[in-house]
Amino acid sequence: MPSERGDEPRVIASQPALRVIMRRLREIMAEPGDGQSRLDKIVHLVAGVMVTDVCSIYLKRQDGSLELFATEGLNATAVHQTRMKRGEGLVGRVSELNITINESDAPKHPSFSYRPETGEELYHSLLAVPIRRSGDVLGVLVVQNRTMKEYSDEDVEVLQATAMVVAENLISGAVAGSEPEFEISKSISAVIKGHAISDGIALGHVVLHEPRIVVKKLMADDPVAEMGRLEAGMLELRASLDELLAHETLANDGEHRDVLEAYRMFAHDRGWERRLREAVQSGLTADAAVERVQNSTRTRMLRTGDAFWQERQRDLDDLSDRLLRILSGRKSTDNHDELPPDTILFARNMGPAELLDYDQSKLRGLVVEDGSGQSHVAIVAKALGIAAVGGAIGAIERVSAGDAAIVDGVSGQVHLRPSQDVIAAYTDKVRFRARRQRQYEALRDVPAVTKDGKRISLNINAGLLVDMPHLQESGADGVGLFRTELHFMLSHTLPRLKRQIEAYSAVLKQADGKPVVFRALDIGGDKELPYLRHPKEENPAIGWRAIRMSLDRPALFRSQVRAFLHAAAGQELHLMVPMVSAAGEMDQIRALVNKERTRMRKFGHQGPKKLKLGAMLEVPSVLFELDQLLQKVDFISVGSNDLLQFLFAADRGNSYVANRYDSLSVAPLRALKSLVKACKRHDVPVTVCGEMAGRPIEAMVLIGLGFRSISMPPASIGPVKSMILNLDSRSITALLNELMRDSTGSIRSKILRFAKAEGIEV
Repeated sequence: MPSERGDEPRVIASQPALRVIMRRLREIMAEPGDGQSRLDKIVHLVAGVMVTDVCSIYLKRQDGSLELFATEGLNATAVHQTRMKRGEGLVGRVSELNITINESDAPKHPSFSYRPETGEELYHSLLAVPIRRSGDVLGVLVVQNRTMKEYSDEDVEVLQATAMVVAENLISGAVAGSEPEFEISKSISAVIKGHAISDGIALGHVVLHEPRIVVKKLMADDPVAEMGRLEAGMLELRASLDELLAHETLANDGEHRDVLEAYRMFAHDRGWERRLREAVQSGLTADAAVERVQNSTRTRMLRTGDAFWQERQRDLDDLSDRLLRILSGRKSTDNHDELPPDTILFARNMGPAELLDYDQSKLRGLVVEDGSGQSHVAIVAKALGIAAVGGAIGAIERVSAGDAAIVDGVSGQVHLRPSQDVIAAYTDKVRFRARRQRQYEALRDVPAVTKDGKRISLNINAGLLVDMPHLQESGADGVGLFRTELHFMLSHTLPRLKRQIEAYSAVLKQADGKPVVFRALDIGGDKELPYLRHPKEENPAIGWRAIRMSLDRPALFRSQVRAFLHAAAGQELHLMVPMVSAAGEMDQIRALVNKERTRMRKFGHQGPKKLKLGAMLEVPSVLFELDQLLQKVDFISVGSNDLLQFLFAADRGNSYVANRYDSLSVAPLRALKSLVKACKRHDVPVTVCGEMAGRPIEAMVLIGLGFRSISMPPASIGPVKSMILNLDSRSITALLNELMRDSTGSIRSKILRFAKAEGIEV
């Protein structure tokens, strides 16, 4: 039975360890330095005097979550990065229940929560006490050891007494520097910068999403009754998910539907149910069983370091929290009757089904601290038309329920308690966006031709069949990039040949004669398939992925080529190969494609009437053998996202460097200009299909460099076309020639001045 004590500490002044700690604590408080340095000295002192491998201090945020503020023994990089939701893990349990926990083998406790960034998997024994004053818990003081042992009563008393001193100094401001350092003011206006994950602008009032239930009873009095509770809870969970998927807004097919179907499959997973049953049979309550399985599964998933499984882990957390709410009698994460009509939902993290628990007629915006544009909750937010911002670190601590807030799903900003001037500005912005969208719709059938008569081909990027209606809705000329890997990533098994043929045939049928450029599987890097074995790599973005995998293991590539050839029977097929790093690789790719074409003819199957094979230019090395490459391809597509990442050696997924380098810098523009010239010499069509093409200012520069075909998200077609209709390409070309000759670094400000002078909206 875990040792969880709620008794008040009995301070024994004669203890040598306690006397040493008390004396040194007084000296630390008197020394010069900031609050962080004092905390660092305290954990170093306690670890040394108590002879422990680890001592850590977690402080409580205003939303009840805990943040690691100082540690001796855990990874130093985890300080201020590790946060635990309210009641999460053993540390959260100490804070929520105001108890002491003394565990000889903490990882086996049902509430243990593994945090890989801390390196705590090395440690077994754990002693954690609340840092409290006047009954209020301010944080948690923790010691850990590699060996398995139960800490003595004297150890407990020493740590509790130390926590009392820390609490007094926290209140006085002597430890944390000042109270606002760990409890940020919620009365002033603030702006938090995240990233847009669902387009739109929302004005409204804050509702805090707090899905977690703290399990208070661990051991079962009646195991049979607990098994009955678990079975009833599982039935109710599955029924609730069936009801969610029948939601009228989500009934249509699409990427969101695939995500939710996979989520429902997780709830029916027999392995998950078996582990829950085994945990109950071991003597736990149904609630504690859910928590144990949740934490142990999270540990396994996070150790993989795989983005795919980390997203699955979020789904598991969502399902587990949902089952805990059912078992506790709380059926939903919110009370619909109490939601304001303009709800802005704030969450630390969130699963896709949790978002659907909220009344969609009242939900306007979403702010998630942990979330990307590819996360499952983002996909569902887009399907519901909710403005959303992810990566809004620190948002939860800075708001209270009912605060006014603005979610800018265009710039990725969140405005908290905005002034009347800001509210007025955004109100006007919402009206302007609605008016401008009507103007873009009016341009749908207007050709994208510059003022000096240059026709620009505007295409959309797509990845699923649900994207294809945007081709007609936007008035685009075709699909410049169809990402075939999304179909594979949303499948739990390798799609069979017949299924692939059906998928690609449906895409071509929806295109209705407009060209579609299919990109061959670009897996590896951050896009791994769970059903294919993939080696662990230090630098996956520049590792075994895309064409490299296809050439080493050609069976998968040939199977996909076979599906393309069958799907495009009697039509023109455009097939693009990603991650080409050397011109000679295209010879090997063409040989594999020709083998499949020969095979089709041998068996009497009709193939495409014409096949165009292209290369995606993402790797800088091929810029230096363009003349050789362009003799081997029928077209080129520039993947500007990876090309810029590799040119600047800056990981676009790393927030510290992703925005450090500007795409409108002289170096990448010179590289792109040399590509345009080479393609003209060899009469090879070239398109840009990365993020650059979807922003009007970058698209304007691409046109000035000589590109006449660009591909972008469907929503960007209107703004880019509007820019083109007001642009004289000769003027921007002349300006770029001058700037690339005489300038260094970013030329964005000069391009913006040009656009303003020409009356072009970018």
